[in-house]
Amino acid sequence: MEPLTWTGSIAFLNPLLALALGVMALSIVVWMLASIVLPEDQMTVNPDGTLTSSSGLRNMIQAALRYSFMASVAIGVAYVVLGILMGTSAGIIGAISQQFLPVWLSLIILYAMSIAFKRKLGLYGKLFDSPIGMIGFGLVMFWVFTGIFGALDLIVTHDPLAQISGMKNKVPGTPLPNLEDGQYAWYLLGGDNLARDVFSRMVKGAWIVVQIAPLATMFAFMVGITLGLPAGYYGGRLDTLLSFLANLILAFPVILLFYLLVTPEIVATGVPNYMAAILFVFPIIFLGVLLNSRYYTRPNFRTPLLIGVLGVALWFYLSLISTGGYIINTDSYRIWGLPTYLDLFDIPGGILVVFVSVVFVNSPTVFRIVRGLALDIKTRDYVAAAQTRGEGPWYIMLWEILPNARGPLIVDFCLRIGYTTILLGTLGFFGLGLPPESPDWGSTINEGRKLLSIYLHPALPPALALLSLVLGLNLLADGLREESLKD
Repeated sequence: MEPLTWTGSIAFLNPLLALALGVMALSIVVWMLASIVLPEDQMTVNPDGTLTSSSGLRNMIQAALRYSFMASVAIGVAYVVLGILMGTSAGIIGAISQQFLPVWLSLIILYAMSIAFKRKLGLYGKLFDSPIGMIGFGLVMFWVFTGIFGALDLIVTHDPLAQISGMKNKVPGTPLPNLEDGQYAWYLLGGDNLARDVFSRMVKGAWIVVQIAPLATMFAFMVGITLGLPAGYYGGRLDTLLSFLANLILAFPVILLFYLLVTPEIVATGVPNYMAAILFVFPIIFLGVLLNSRYYTRPNFRTPLLIGVLGVALWFYLSLISTGGYIINTDSYRIWGLPTYLDLFDIPGGILVVFVSVVFVNSPTVFRIVRGLALDIKTRDYVAAAQTRGEGPWYIMLWEILPNARGPLIVDFCLRIGYTTILLGTLGFFGLGLPPESPDWGSTINEGRKLLSIYLHPALPPALALLSLVLGLNLLADGLREESLKD
């Protein structure tokens, strides 16, 4: 079987793409020089009352940049569409495009539904009025769908842990030497130094990021909000104590703190398990206080609602922190908590340690942001009006202050997921937290780094995946910030 080239029968698009990218790069350079050399635009009023810019050269440069960018995007779409239709005859790009077909369909449906109903979707709908936000959202959701469909084995071509003889450090598009029935015929992005498929490991690595980064950030926000709101609203000794504890944690360098929390010696003591038992209580507290403050005047509805919601939340809590029926399960100490048949799931030890570490490190920063917002918003007139109506403190904090702080918090949430993604990659790169054979992007980059001067293909795909996801989160945060300021 012949090796695959990158573009195969659609190679005629290559010069067009090179031309479009060259014009775009040249336009960017000229635009940067023009912004320094040329004077600012001067607006002239025409006799008919219209306005025209006196700087025609600036307009020409901007037009060239805009059209070259649109041409590059159009050619990129052509690669994907032709690749889906032609498959492996369109080379590696065609084969990869075909493997990602569930992702493309999901993105099309998501964008179509979101744009159709964007006026009814609040801040999320307004995101689709921002080109930057749409691009960032598309990059983020691409990897989210990749992680989900990769976990369902709808995208991967091989077992990410399987080693196939003769495929060690093979270049992208290399066919398998001994093809078995039902086995995919190529290593689309080549093989690593252990003869594993780089493409499948990249896809599976997305699922690890999708599992840990958003959920850990959400837990960190619940901890930060639950402690930051009363600290900012009440002030006094409570604020002093909580701020001191937050500053104490923030005094440690983040990487050093992560390193300490995920080292085998610390894990063996059971410290991450105890931290999980404490930190995972805060979402239950948050839900309980949120619902109680909202429906306090309707006890007949509030009481069964609290029993149902908190019962399910407690069940999930015990399932999260228990292993084999034990709430705390370490080599030296065990506390019985939940029968095995009621334990919904067991989180692998490495993922739990990393998850808890992310929550612990991010919570103080979220606390400080929420506290600062609460200090500012509690002086507003609508808060005074709620106090005059006789509303309780937690109602005011959760239903008056928190909704009016949503803009900065949503933006910070997106940025913090990006920081968490980078931290996960850093931990994997240093071989901390997750198992050594894990296909997470950091571990894969570290393994490929050892032969980087000879073979680029094992380290480059996960590095570009990490870069594109973090870039998408930053662009999404910029789009959300831009739209939230318009409210």
